[in-house]
Amino acid sequence: MAGFALTTAYNNFLTTYAPKSTRYDNHKRGELKSIYESIVKQSKESPLFLIDYGTETTSYAINMKENARDLKNVISSLSSEDTMSVLDKKTAYSSDEDVIEAKYIGDSNGSIDPENVPSFNVEVKQLATSQVNLGKFLWNNEMGLTPDTYSFDIEINDTDYEFQFNVEEGDTNKDMQEKLARLINRSNIGVVASVESDGDTRSALRIESNSTGKQPDGKNIFTVSDDNTSKTAGAADYFGLSEVTSPSTNAVFSLNGTEHSAYSNSFTIDRAYEVTLKGVSEEDSPVTVGLKPDVESLVGNITGLVRGYNDFMRRAAEYTASYGKSTKFNTEMRSLQNVYKNELDAVGLSFNDDGTLEMDRNLLTQSANEGDPHDTLKAITSFTNSLVNKAGQISLNPMEYTNRVVVEYKNPGKNFPNPYITSMYSGMMFNGYC
Repeated sequence: MAGFALTTAYNNFLTTYAPKSTRYDNHKRGELKSIYESIVKQSKESPLFLIDYGTETTSYAINMKENARDLKNVISSLSSEDTMSVLDKKTAYSSDEDVIEAKYIGDSNGSIDPENVPSFNVEVKQLATSQVNLGKFLWNNEMGLTPDTYSFDIEINDTDYEFQFNVEEGDTNKDMQEKLARLINRSNIGVVASVESDGDTRSALRIESNSTGKQPDGKNIFTVSDDNTSKTAGAADYFGLSEVTSPSTNAVFSLNGTEHSAYSNSFTIDRAYEVTLKGVSEEDSPVTVGLKPDVESLVGNITGLVRGYNDFMRRAAEYTASYGKSTKFNTEMRSLQNVYKNELDAVGLSFNDDGTLEMDRNLLTQSANEGDPHDTLKAITSFTNSLVNKAGQISLNPMEYTNRVVVEYKNPGKNFPNPYITSMYSGMMFNGYC
């Protein structure tokens, strides 16, 4: 019983508080060692500061850290893993992006020769769907349950979660449905609840799974029951929560004429493409997935870089304006922009007054076609590397960009490293992605 309670508590903590991460947040041992060594080096000569630990400062530091992390992930997604250059990354295309969205991932394992990656004809016959339990439509202003404490269980991923709630005198069906929807959604167990209306007089509680596809054992993704619950039973039947109105289904598609199925609408093809099915294709009209020509891939990657950088700058400007106590970030970014301004202008990238980038696609394509892009567009590579370094600095110690008062400078050259100094100042040395 204790083990079950511990598992339930752990699963709830993990699903509720674990940060949302991507595959670019997974690090090799050498990368983590490099982060540690950077912290040691930074802390060795860093002066001591007096920091305002108010809500505004904390919020600013966390937002800046997450914003920098997002920028690094955007650059990683557009870059070759070996060189971290947006000029080397191949780009996939889909002939109908309303049906299939495609990304090239061949560089991620090094076993695929990008010069020999084949294209595929994909015909989507059915999308993978989630399970839906739509309850009974009940009169909004009535209530058929007597005042009491009720409970029901939702079983998902081999774990039972019990939900308890009170029905008070004067509560209505609509009130309780909305209350239960909030209760289920806050639990974050892998289902989403909402209230659907049937006109202005009736409503029903709807529960839908986050995951899709048929389970290998043929069971439902989740079940709702109050047969063995700890409080008063009857709520599951009264609200109609146990009935599966739309069972989950697998995605059905064909690759070059051969039929396949998948639990999810997102999967990989031949370890080269990551595809997401978005719609059903017309009969006998397959969608082609392949690699774009080199220059088109390059321009597409730089377009993605500009979009990611502009999002980073706009969010940082919003956070900095709300904080209003430090100009360090703005000063550093203006200095960085001044270094590359003229070189980037020459290849079609220009800075706006707010620090965002604007791209001249024609000039960029012309520059890429004039010779080896590694030479003609080397300013973009240098600028990208500087962005990665800046994002790394912000991620490592975002408190450096807050309003701080120097208390004491250390004696140069005679200090010992303190690897915990970042943690002491910001409390963010370690988290879900380091």
